[in-house]
Amino acid sequence: MTQALEKPTLDTSKVAYQLPQPTGMMPDIFLGGAMDLDGDERDWVPQSADVSFRPLVLSVSQGYYVNILRVRSSGILSRHRHSGPVHAFTLRGSWHYLEHDWVAKAGDYAFEPPGETHTLVVPDGVEEMATLFHVTGGYTYVDPHGKALGYEDVFTKLENVRRHYERIGLGADHANRFVR
Repeated sequence: MTQALEKPTLDTSKVAYQLPQPTGMMPDIFLGGAMDLDGDERDWVPQSADVSFRPLVLSVSQGYYVNILRVRSSGILSRHRHSGPVHAFTLRGSWHYLEHDWVAKAGDYAFEPPGETHTLVVPDGVEEMATLFHVTGGYTYVDPHGKALGYEDVFTKLENVRRHYERIGLGADHANRFVR
């Protein structure tokens, strides 16, 4: 009886993908230390004396943004209506909406459906709230009866980021690392 010679099998599990990526595919964004909430203050774009955000992705091509919102005072932050879905991961402190009975604390996740209007509150005693928000579409700031007072979306966020980086000497183009 003759034994067939076995061909050795090549383990390809640790070989990188060998074909080109799709034509027109946008480049990755990689931000080391993105969750370092106590890192470089220049990364935080001020919206008011106690409110700032750290951009992670500003997707002008798909109409969404991902940022970390940081609030360093308690009180009512805003009342707004969403045109698209929002995902929220609380990283530090706590917050809630006047229209709901839950309170988001560090480690919690919340989904906000398109069309919802709510009033964001940072409770008394919270020194700092930090939450990662993934916002699709925009939101309209409203009064208690729904009258529009202002609007924010990825394009207004990008304008704010460019102005901030220009003002602190990094240059407006420093914002391009977040834009897709």
